[in-house]
Amino acid sequence: MVKKLRREFILLFMLFVLCGGQEIIAQEDISLELVSPELLKTGDLEVLWQNKLPIKKTESLVQLFLPVDCLNGETDNRIYAISNYNYLACLDRNTGNMVFSSSLAPAGFPVVGLDIYNGEIFSLAGNELVEMDREFGTNRSSTHLDFGETCPVVRNSSYFYLGGVDKRVHVLRADDKIHVFAVAADNDSTITSVVADEKSVIFATEAGNVISFELDKPKRLWQFDAGDAVVGPIIKNAGFLFFASSDAYVYKIDTSRGKLDWKCASGAILTNSPRVTASMVYQNIGEKGLIAIDKNSGKILWQLADGVDLLAESGQNAYVITKQNSIVIMDNKKAKQLCSVDVAKVSRYISNTTDSKIYIADECGRIACLKPIY
Repeated sequence: MVKKLRREFILLFMLFVLCGGQEIIAQEDISLELVSPELLKTGDLEVLWQNKLPIKKTESLVQLFLPVDCLNGETDNRIYAISNYNYLACLDRNTGNMVFSSSLAPAGFPVVGLDIYNGEIFSLAGNELVEMDREFGTNRSSTHLDFGETCPVVRNSSYFYLGGVDKRVHVLRADDKIHVFAVAADNDSTITSVVADEKSVIFATEAGNVISFELDKPKRLWQFDAGDAVVGPIIKNAGFLFFASSDAYVYKIDTSRGKLDWKCASGAILTNSPRVTASMVYQNIGEKGLIAIDKNSGKILWQLADGVDLLAESGQNAYVITKQNSIVIMDNKKAKQLCSVDVAKVSRYISNTTDSKIYIADECGRIACLKPIY
């Protein structure tokens, strides 16, 4: 009797293990697949790779970055994901393989921006300027700041430039983080954006000022005034600055003199910065959707009422994420919608303005890279 019960117990245990194993495999399959490859074929898209970040069940993915190296202007070959616990994961953007994972900052610290300079990651976490090794994710330095920040930090070979809550742009030496000087607008308005390279540094304000000053001294070079606050980051591209203002216009001005090239009436109060590609400017216009503007003329080519943001471009086609969690493919030349693909599980994405790869994710940490089928 005992032997019989023992045999039955062993059989039940083995059955439990086998069923449990099948359940685990099924859960892993479900957890990895963010989008259906079959469904994507309707939009001539294919999955290049899918992966899942090793984050906890109580953790969620909150930010994705595809930075441009400030030194050479080239898009990084990695993507970076940050969770609500400030867990940082770095993935090869061509293969989806994990490069490293690390803690960027203690949980609860607000993380603002993430950029690359000469192989080094830098970001703002709380009141700390954090610098990390790009290869291994190890912390190189953490500098406490005596002021709060209003926008992401930028840098060139010599200095860091930070927009402070005290309505000043603070300039720190890159090698030792010594505070050198600070600049402000004449009207003492809040800083909303700073851009810098080896030739110039420019900041924008809530009063609509766009001001250029010398790299190493508080000497103003030029000033342009928009009708209202400059919202979101200024985009520097091909010798011009592109930005949105809450006066409902999208602007393009010359970098060297601050001269207006064009301004485009969007028909909405703008709250986000534009996306700028080789030939187009895409602007979210709130409840009215997304507009596509010709980069040279400033003329609106199309408007997608359900559009939210640009995912990527491929040739004359724009891939747009919508409010209904679909990818809509727009023909820029013909100014018409080609098709729509449902991606219901997607809640996070990267706006890639440099090539045709599409990066989408959900808050559970599933990430996928799609590409057009040529």
